[in-house]
Amino acid sequence: MTDLILTPNLENADDFYAGLLAAHDGLDKSASDALNARLVLVLANHIGDSDVLNQAVEAAALRET
Repeated sequence: MTDLILTPNLENADDFYAGLLAAHDGLDKSASDALNARLVLVLANHIGDSDVLNQAVEAAALRET
């Protein structure tokens, strides 16, 4: 089983974040939410490991509080 990486692991994180913000620019809440949902599904498909994806869901749910 592969473990979810929770430590910083993203090259050019600032550039990625800027691109993500730009993708949301001008979208209303509904369209922005839909973009986020599509992005989650695209990345989940890329990861393709249900154990890692389940760990990610659990980690994200814990951070919501």
